[in-house]
Amino acid sequence: MRDWVLRFNDRGPDGRIGRKAPGPSPKLTDEQRLALKGVVETGPITAAHGVVRWRLCDIAQWLNAEYGVSLDETTVGRELKAMGFRKLSARPRHHARNELAVAAFKETSPPRRRSRGQYAWRSSAGGEAR
Repeated sequence: MRDWVLRFNDRGPDGRIGRKAPGPSPKLTDEQRLALKGVVETGPITAAHGVVRWRLCDIAQWLNAEYGVSLDETTVGRELKAMGFRKLSARPRHHARNELAVAAFKETSPPRRRSRGQYAWRSSAGGEAR
């Protein structure tokens, strides 16, 4: 009741209407978001950043070193997702992999078959195998 009276005294009759809570303030400013977007788009510089590709933990460390903002990896991921970025991870491949040899191996390998009676299931009543 006290809060309602204070709002009424400050804003008049419109103060009676309850408002949505403002929530916590964002940890990154617009300037920091623009810098983050630029750094992610250009990619890391190995000599300067010490990494070959960006990971969320690397970006969180960069934000801490550059702006003194401590963010969790999940928060960094949410920020990047809100900017339109997606998490991409390449499947590793051996540099000397021979695609023709893999295809030939798959063609010549016989299919694995099981014998008819290898897996006999019995009913709970102890009847014959299916």
